[in-house]
Amino acid sequence: MVSGHIFHCRKNSWPAEEYVGRTALQLLDFDGGAPPEQAWRRRLNSHANILKEFSVTFMEAMRMMSLGLRLWSYVREEASHGRKAPIDPFTKERCKPSASQGVPLGGMGSGSISRGFRGEFKNWHIIPGLCESSPVMENQFSIFVSRDGGNKKYSSVLAPGHHEGLKKNSDSGISSWDWNLSGQHSTYHALFPRAWTVYDGEPDPDLKISCRQISPFIPHDYKDSSLPTSVFVYTLVNTGRDRAKVSLLMTWANSIGGFSHNSGGHYNEPFIAEDGVSGVLLHHKTAKDNPPVTFAVAACETQNVNVTVLPVFGLSGENHVSAKEMWNTMLQNGHFDRENFSAGPSMPSSPGQKLCAAVSASTWVEPHGRCTVVFALAWSSPKVKFQKGCTYNRRYTQFYGTSEKSAVNLVHDALTKYKLWEEEIEKWQNPILKDERLPEWYKFTLFNELYFLVAGGTVWTDGQPPAIDEKKSPGFNHQKSSKRGTKDTNQGSVKDRHVNLAVEQVPHGGYMANGDDHSVSKFAAVHGSEMQEQINGLKSEEPIPYLISKDGPEHVGKFLYLEGVEYIMWNTYDVHFYASFALLDLFPKIELSIQRDFANAVLYEDRRKVKFLADGTSGIRKVKGAVPHDLGTHDPWHEMNAYNIHDTSKWKDLNPKFVLQIYRDFAATGDMQFGRDVWPAVCAAMDYMDQFDRDGDGLIENDGFPDQTYDAWTVHGISAYCGCLWLAALQAAATMAHRLGDRHFAEKYKLKFIKAKAVYEAKLWNGSYFNYDSGTSSNSRSIQADQLAGQWYAASSGLPPLFDEHKIRTALQKIFEFNVMKVKGGRMGAVNGMTPKGKVDETCMQSREIWTGVTYAVAANMLLHGMEHQGFTTAEGIFTAGWSEEGYGYWFQTPEGWTTDGHYRSLVYMRPLAIWAIQYAVSPPKAILEAPKVNLMDRIHISPHMVRAISEISIRKVAPDNRCFPSSAFHCEC
Repeated sequence: MVSGHIFHCRKNSWPAEEYVGRTALQLLDFDGGAPPEQAWRRRLNSHANILKEFSVTFMEAMRMMSLGLRLWSYVREEASHGRKAPIDPFTKERCKPSASQGVPLGGMGSGSISRGFRGEFKNWHIIPGLCESSPVMENQFSIFVSRDGGNKKYSSVLAPGHHEGLKKNSDSGISSWDWNLSGQHSTYHALFPRAWTVYDGEPDPDLKISCRQISPFIPHDYKDSSLPTSVFVYTLVNTGRDRAKVSLLMTWANSIGGFSHNSGGHYNEPFIAEDGVSGVLLHHKTAKDNPPVTFAVAACETQNVNVTVLPVFGLSGENHVSAKEMWNTMLQNGHFDRENFSAGPSMPSSPGQKLCAAVSASTWVEPHGRCTVVFALAWSSPKVKFQKGCTYNRRYTQFYGTSEKSAVNLVHDALTKYKLWEEEIEKWQNPILKDERLPEWYKFTLFNELYFLVAGGTVWTDGQPPAIDEKKSPGFNHQKSSKRGTKDTNQGSVKDRHVNLAVEQVPHGGYMANGDDHSVSKFAAVHGSEMQEQINGLKSEEPIPYLISKDGPEHVGKFLYLEGVEYIMWNTYDVHFYASFALLDLFPKIELSIQRDFANAVLYEDRRKVKFLADGTSGIRKVKGAVPHDLGTHDPWHEMNAYNIHDTSKWKDLNPKFVLQIYRDFAATGDMQFGRDVWPAVCAAMDYMDQFDRDGDGLIENDGFPDQTYDAWTVHGISAYCGCLWLAALQAAATMAHRLGDRHFAEKYKLKFIKAKAVYEAKLWNGSYFNYDSGTSSNSRSIQADQLAGQWYAASSGLPPLFDEHKIRTALQKIFEFNVMKVKGGRMGAVNGMTPKGKVDETCMQSREIWTGVTYAVAANMLLHGMEHQGFTTAEGIFTAGWSEEGYGYWFQTPEGWTTDGHYRSLVYMRPLAIWAIQYAVSPPKAILEAPKVNLMDRIHISPHMVRAISEISIRKVAPDNRCFPSSAFHCEC
């Protein structure tokens, strides 16, 4: 825990007064119009530089040439089926990434739209796994001000006119609008999930304007946090002597980004709802048989605010009012005709035609008066369809139904409930923002990194089984594709032939007849047999993928988020290991639901063949007992392990990470039922790892290839990273077994831990840190920043330290002095590998990278061990390089990592959510804080029988047949 005051940058390093005049701040300080004291800030005229991507060295390229050729072939094969490969480094976006991002819109899991700090709506993530990054420039807010009887007029789009996305296609299009905003006196202030844009005398010198963007991201609220909607609250202050008529305009295109409007068949219609809410619905017919989307653009009419609409305008003016004519109407009148509300649905658009709509809200602002005008946007796409045929209902449909027209109710509730949302958001954020122990940069970066839970391709379903498109998923022999979850359990079904629930009842006592101790214990066996009968309340005649993809006891549906927008794999588990602290803190029921998915997946097998691209060999898609790398790409839950670079069933970090996450969540929530339910999977995952302890010393060995999350960085023998994870997993499993009353496994894991710890320290400790691995390669003595990942989890879970505290602090200090401070004075984060001579380890691409999420994790580990200065200095390097004005421009798109010269790899990545591990270290959960200060490992008594049994197994140990999982808990079909 952090104590005292910590200042690594000046106390008020980002004061609002440096961006907005003090007078303007005071005038806007009503109804939430003033930006917060602590926020990430930019001027609207800031240059949005093009980001620089990493490149491999010549030697790296030569080593990866075979992989590259196989990957190229795989990408082309997937494209021939109309699918995007999970990893595709060859296809580049049409819109080059730039330093222009801002707070995204909406809640979680219902499709997202990002909004740049200069106001552009971009990064459309409506269809799962697909992101259209280009801005739709027709989507704008604009203002029209008339004073002195119309003798003074001001009009402008409320976005800088020098935007690179603005193209002058025709005189009748949006280039004819007034783009008069320079942005010199306009500023953006971000504190996720809200953002403020302040226009301090632009375009009218006597009008102060604040636009407050609000989205329903509310911790522990599993209803409103799923809603696809955002609110825009305009606060107007008239500092002039004249009464001012102010008309605000919101324009929106019938598009989901890119060229989606070209498909045709889209139409718009006006609507009037209750409580003064009115606007336009834009019905979008998506291409490639994807579910439709309906946008609702609306404003709230009050006694002082008049709302009018123009349901349709176009860019050319051929069939509809043109964009230029629409603008001229607003210039002249400041509103549209009221009769437009009775226009009815428009004619469907022709292919290539872009339909747009406009909503105007007009008001009078008296001299020195104030006024509030509120707009809202909702997008209703109730069904989410994956490319191999499965369609699910989104989470919010539980509350709003599956009609596309639910957008009206969504936008209505947003306009009438946003103040309650803000109260809840402030209640959550204020204790952290007011915590004087914490650096200011950290406070707002902590919240802003949460952007990924909205913009990271999140999908949140209602937890019901999918409807199957038989054309795209022929393996499912369903009776009717229109019925959700209807299935033929005939053994001839292709998918059913290849997937198996792998838990079987074993004799009481948990031992095989031959005495082999690879079995699941009596406790696990009993619950394993129960799981065969019922998993989360579902009967066993249902195919296992349905059991995995259905709702669990938490009753919060099913949740997916991408590894990154460039690495399209759902819930990538080795990365979730770092990111999961955010969900555990803010949405613990979602976190437990994800862990249940993986627990069920451990006990599942998919024997379909997969080619692994690193070496060209083949294997089965999912091995029994192995934790999957991910839940899939184009058919999540049903087709796991979309990652096919390496055979991840041979990775050494996934199973220990599973056990560690399970125990951490079990300890943090105190949910005993969760612990009992997942215990069979924990036992299976631990037993699976026995095959990698080839000399019987209790410690697993790596196999001379990149068999862990650093999948380009080869490891030989015992490794600091995987070995430490394994030690922590042994301790976690033993402690969990003790708490659940499984004495047999508690003894077994404790004994293994004692043996393995002695070997680990003897082989790797060199007096100041743990060597990278026990091999003889040139980098075996490198200093790995992530070497104590297992200790980080042990400390986070309230477990006793794996090593002597002096060794832990000495190793962390070495990492700080070498991996952090020797790279540009600590202003970049922690480089993954550093040689003992103080040079960056150039062994491979990943050894020389700085990983943002790993840096946050290392910082959290330092804080857990009382190294407050080192911890926050380490984390601040990520802020400096990624988020500050002197950095490289990675705000709201934090990449997996960057090189020491700041070139990124994989933007918008999951792992940086690990910043919440820092907050977890600063303020641990109540269950961890209030747990008895007793070392439960000391309470586990090891019987002489167990000592003899383990010793006999070690003596008999032989290399297992890799085709077969050697546990009585699993039925071998090889």
